[in-house]
Amino acid sequence: MRTEDMLIGALLRVPAQAIQRRLIKELNAAGFDELRLPHMAVLQFPGPDQVRPATLAERAGMSKQAINQLLRSLEGFGYIIRSDVPGDGNAREIRFTERGHAAFRKMVDILRDIEHEWSIELGPQRFTELKALLFLVWDGPLARQ
Repeated sequence: MRTEDMLIGALLRVPAQAIQRRLIKELNAAGFDELRLPHMAVLQFPGPDQVRPATLAERAGMSKQAINQLLRSLEGFGYIIRSDVPGDGNAREIRFTERGHAAFRKMVDILRDIEHEWSIELGPQRFTELKALLFLVWDGPLARQ
């Protein structure tokens, strides 16, 4: 298949899915064996620590009910706790437990390994350019539509 025949959605989706599969595989191997792909919706950068469930749902493009199901799961496994926000009625926020912080740190380590491997594969200059271009999309109006 030619580059010009590929659609941007696939070009972004396939690497993202590969990264998520590797994250789960390596997290499971590191002792975080309860984590599954759906949990990535909660754990994805910048993480859920000190965030409200509604914000997580918006980030993940999921309903509040679906994100709360994932939060219940992660809470049951000991990765997060949900607590009331002082002085804000019924508002709740998520906090990492010690286990949650450890899993998130491991995720960052895995992602740094992936970046190193991609930099070797693409060459440092091209990898830096790729990240810069993706950041422009991430930080600009194209990602907000």
